[in-house]
Amino acid sequence: MIVLITGASHTGKTLLAQKLLEKYKYPYLSIDLLKMGLIRSKNTDLTPEDDSELEKYLWPILREIIKTAIENKQNLIVEGCYIPFGWEEDFTDEYLNEIYYYCLIMSKSYIEQNFEDIKKYANNIEQRIDDHWCTIDSVLEDNASYLDMCRKYKYNYILIDDGYQVEIDL
Repeated sequence: MIVLITGASHTGKTLLAQKLLEKYKYPYLSIDLLKMGLIRSKNTDLTPEDDSELEKYLWPILREIIKTAIENKQNLIVEGCYIPFGWEEDFTDEYLNEIYYYCLIMSKSYIEQNFEDIKKYANNIEQRIDDHWCTIDSVLEDNASYLDMCRKYKYNYILIDDGYQVEIDL
């Protein structure tokens, strides 16, 4: 089984993956770790700010990791922002039957009421060296965009609206 967890930055993807690791003992792959490994090893000239280019660069690698895990009957959680909308087009039904997709989205009211806490807890699992770019406006815009795209593609999403209690039963 493969669990894909995506969503805008600061929605708790890594925290949810860590909780699933602890509960189910399924390993997880943080796309940010893969990204930084490829950037720091000079396997790409892209930078952490090149989001759309990074998605195009990372997705073929992630897609083949996912296929290999399924073929080897391994459970894996893959979490991060770089899972493109339309991802399912890269898999046959045989693979899709083993993939579960969840997108974490914070509602506008949740962001407006809890922005200080969103920033405060941003380093719970991974340490962010530079988080100055994260503003209430950017968080509102990113989450609205993910919600629109999930609705367009009819994807599963978890709306964080009334406290941060995100749970997934596998």
